[in-house]
Amino acid sequence: MKNLTAYLTLLLAVAFAAAPFITSPFSGFEADQLPIPQVDPPVQPAGYAFAIWGVIYAWLIISALYGALNRPDAPDWDDARWPLNVSLAVGVPWLAIANASAVWATVTIVIMAIGAIIALARAPLDDRWLFQAPVGLYAGWLTAASFVSLATTFAGYGIGLGSFGWALVGIAGALTVAFIVLSRRQTALGYLAAVVWALVGIVVANGIAGWIVSLAAAIGIAILLLRFGPVAVRSIRPGFS
Repeated sequence: MKNLTAYLTLLLAVAFAAAPFITSPFSGFEADQLPIPQVDPPVQPAGYAFAIWGVIYAWLIISALYGALNRPDAPDWDDARWPLNVSLAVGVPWLAIANASAVWATVTIVIMAIGAIIALARAPLDDRWLFQAPVGLYAGWLTAASFVSLATTFAGYGIGLGSFGWALVGIAGALTVAFIVLSRRQTALGYLAAVVWALVGIVVANGIAGWIVSLAAAIGIAILLLRFGPVAVRSIRPGFS
């Protein structure tokens, strides 16, 4: 009997991608969701950056379909499927959660990120473009999104720092997690690309007016690309290990 986990992954990937079509869109927390409304928080990337979700949805479905048809019983795929399934299962209702509660949206997106990162850490060495790459892209974006949500929520509740202070903390936190993840899986080009994409979006959103936040994000981009870019790019070559 084939491993049903592979088909569960496919079902969850499809449901996750379908959620935006049946749930109200989410473009940031509404004013009544936070005691101190956060309108265009500086930690949030420019709107165009969220188009990455289209690539993530499609690639995760392709990955899950390939896995169900060609790797349903592969132990290395299965080890990574379980944490991925947890992340996707939480992600299916996430838009509805985010539209209802900033706090629960933050809690759940952190859970999603943790599951995705564990799945990336367990990703099979073979079929890199059909598992590691899409899951890495997903995990990288969730890493950035988690700290956007954390920073926005803390600022919205007036905890400690203002929106600009929490933006800097959020960028530093995302960079720290990204540095740890990439140190352990240096060939995860998708993960690197997603985090850099998010940081570029922050630079675009803040521009010169919010130059301190832009500078922090730009420094983060430089650090990640200089430290991990060469290895990640070389890993594209066949046979690289």
